[in-house]
Amino acid sequence: MRILLINPPYRAITIRGMGPQVPLGLLSIGGPLIDAGHEVRLLNAEEPLLADAEIVARVGALAPDMVMTGHSGSTPAHPAAIRMLVAIKAALPGISTVYGGVYPSYHTRAILNSAPQVDIIVRGEGEAISVQLVDALAGGRPLAQVAGIAFRDENLTIVETESASVIRDLNACRVAWELIEDWDRHQCWGLGRAAIIQFSRGCPHRCSYCGQREFWVRWRHRDPALLADEIAILHRSHGVNFITFADENPTTNPKLWRRFLEEMAAKALPVSLTAAMRATDICRDAELLPLYRRAGFCAVLMGIETTDAEVIDLIGKGSSETIDAQAIRLLRENGIIAIAAHVAGLGEESWRSRWRAFKGLLRYDPDLLNAMYVTPHDWTRFGAETAHVPVVEPDMSRWDFRHQVLAASGLKPWQLFLAIKATEMALHIRPRMLWRMAFHPDSEMRRQLRWCFWNAAKVWMAEVRDFLSRQRTKTTRKGRHSFCKITH
Repeated sequence: MRILLINPPYRAITIRGMGPQVPLGLLSIGGPLIDAGHEVRLLNAEEPLLADAEIVARVGALAPDMVMTGHSGSTPAHPAAIRMLVAIKAALPGISTVYGGVYPSYHTRAILNSAPQVDIIVRGEGEAISVQLVDALAGGRPLAQVAGIAFRDENLTIVETESASVIRDLNACRVAWELIEDWDRHQCWGLGRAAIIQFSRGCPHRCSYCGQREFWVRWRHRDPALLADEIAILHRSHGVNFITFADENPTTNPKLWRRFLEEMAAKALPVSLTAAMRATDICRDAELLPLYRRAGFCAVLMGIETTDAEVIDLIGKGSSETIDAQAIRLLRENGIIAIAAHVAGLGEESWRSRWRAFKGLLRYDPDLLNAMYVTPHDWTRFGAETAHVPVVEPDMSRWDFRHQVLAASGLKPWQLFLAIKATEMALHIRPRMLWRMAFHPDSEMRRQLRWCFWNAAKVWMAEVRDFLSRQRTKTTRKGRHSFCKITH
């Protein structure tokens, strides 16, 4: 079958700073489909940001039998994905449409009930399911025999097949890097071409606001040596110089993680790495951090969601102020940039709480701050616990962690926005940070800090312009269920 993978025309505001990323999810689907003998193409409508009419024209020219879509920013990208499928189906009704990802996996019935343009939804990991689905369609076999999908039968009744088993051998899932036609569109960190990879899937921890454990079911990993080989191929064949890990928790298994670091250090590739890690794992690996650096790690994003000890316990983070501060210090001592991810809205918000958070972040002394807003996904424990809290942002395309979604009882939206932007500015222009950018003894560290500073400033200014130009809604919607009905 001729299959067209489409990365929908959704662009997060952070792209202004980081640059467009490769659509890893679709590339991961593409590899198994190509290896199964199907003709697969990729249309990246995110970069450049294509209008729906242009997408329809390109789909018509390629004449696929099936369109498959999904996005890494699954929730905020949903409106754009549906709008795109509506346009495609209106012009080309004979094409089958398949939609997958985290959001459609958890909202299957709502989407199939409200969006007739979606023919089939893939629930969960898509690599094996997609191959079985396409083979069933090509062979005329009943879709009910394919695990992990949902569709409408001849009576328009929604059918959800049994859940598919998780993929045990991640090494068997080849990423179709060859589908990327122009690598120069994907650049990051001022180092040139960039890619996203996965060492593992899943997370053993149970933070209340995160639904990754439920989606991936259990933690699994790739072979460390094979992953290092793949990074080497990306560098030598495609000129990739920067790698971002898409893992939720790559350091879960210390022995396997060390093997990967050793493999990368032995290859001595001029490739820089960055990943999100837990502060507890960084402290655990204190003696390994020189190996991190030799392996190529230039930055680590740590989830220091809150500086409030009570909130840390409430969300089940399993860390502490002492551990978080120690992790930042250890990274700095080993020449690795420490980026603190701080989330507003996990607890009660007020001017006092914002001041406490600011002082706490000053004590931590991170190199960079990534300030976000909590997003109440209704498949998480946090989503259920906050179902009674009014929603101040009804536009799902802005449920991207960069916009306030839930009302804060002690602060109006403009007040919380002001507090967050002031915190970001104050942290980034504090004397210690400016000194490091100007006089750090490591010239490469100076360059990276400056790049991060200026690109963080681009995002900061874009968010300020966005906030000032947008007419905020005056009506507060109650509960998430009514919100889903409105947006679907």
